[in-house]
Amino acid sequence: MGTCRPVTLATFRWSMEARLCQGWAHSAHPQGLALIELGLHATVNVLLWGFYKVHPALLCRGKFLPKTPQLSSDRMHIKTILNRIEKQPGFIYDTCKWRDSGPPALVITLRPQAGSKPICSKCGQRGPGYDTLRVRTFAFVPLWGIAVFFLYAPRRVQCPTCGVKVEKLPWAVGKSHLTLSYAWFLATWCKRLSWKEVAEIFETSWDTVFRSVEMAVNWGLAHRDIDGATAIGTDEICWRKRKDKFITLVYQLDQGKRRLLWIGPDRTAKTFREFFDWLGTARSRQLRFICSDMWKPYLSVIAERAAGAVNILDRFHIMSHMSKAIDEVRADETKELKKKGKEPLLTKSRWCLLKRPENLTEKQVDRLKDLLACNLRTVRATCSRKIFNVSGATVPRLGLASSLMPGAQEPCDPKSNR
Repeated sequence: MGTCRPVTLATFRWSMEARLCQGWAHSAHPQGLALIELGLHATVNVLLWGFYKVHPALLCRGKFLPKTPQLSSDRMHIKTILNRIEKQPGFIYDTCKWRDSGPPALVITLRPQAGSKPICSKCGQRGPGYDTLRVRTFAFVPLWGIAVFFLYAPRRVQCPTCGVKVEKLPWAVGKSHLTLSYAWFLATWCKRLSWKEVAEIFETSWDTVFRSVEMAVNWGLAHRDIDGATAIGTDEICWRKRKDKFITLVYQLDQGKRRLLWIGPDRTAKTFREFFDWLGTARSRQLRFICSDMWKPYLSVIAERAAGAVNILDRFHIMSHMSKAIDEVRADETKELKKKGKEPLLTKSRWCLLKRPENLTEKQVDRLKDLLACNLRTVRATCSRKIFNVSGATVPRLGLASSLMPGAQEPCDPKSNR
């Protein structure tokens, strides 16, 4: 870890101010840096005072800021702070040193309490010590933007049940070089920023951020309670542009508890059955509502594994299928009119029928009024689509044209619209 020297909160603060003064003195006065290196901080402050108009930020110490009374109760060790916020049961913070070589960092060594026996990392029982391994480094949450590392030589325990095992450490899990506090710190920031940005801001690697998120996800999966889920929804997404590009997602949609439950590869019936196998028979019977699109593998598995639940179809996919059906009816009816030698009323009328009324242009509005006056299958299908989009109910026998455009003339006797 390089050359280290003891540090307290007061010396740490002075070291940071000295580093800032080095940069400011170098830019303000050519001799300032040399004076600081000689330890003549007071002389440097006098030199800097003459350049405050050029560098207003040179308010660092001495005459530039009021001195804080240096009382004996004023000094607080870094170890005191750690014992307040990150106390390690069975272990003691031994030394806290400042690493001079390389990037700024605090190096904190730990040692076991006298007479404490190590804990087996497998079964959790205490046992006699066997030997001590080499010193390991653990990254901790940065303090004031300065990297912090724990140094500790793990012991091996002679467990009567499991044999010789490495002891359990309260600040880390397994062979991870991250402390649990630092891993949760990075995972929390990943809720707001991308993994790459988190790695750049806290000067760590992308892999470190990934492992932190993986730890948080695994912890959430182990402590998740899915009992009482009565409403779920499923859909597929395309996540890459090559083979096996789809994945199946299942969400819980209960009021007050909406979350992602399960992810599976591909969008086949086999994949969806794996979800119900994971959910279990008892929980599957508790489901009351399942929302899905009209993908046939999903519909068949829902009917097979959750027959007692109401299958609610996604409105978006229903409207999409209805729009395609209307376009097919329009194309067929246009061909029939041409064969009979009648005027092709439906030519170039596709978007008049498929667009929302509020998105129609003036020409399309006039054209749609002319079409609504004719008793065509395409017009009746369009009115049915409009009514379903508004209410989701069955198509009424009266007022089809007026539902599509207020004030429009009905095509003919409503009995013919059945």
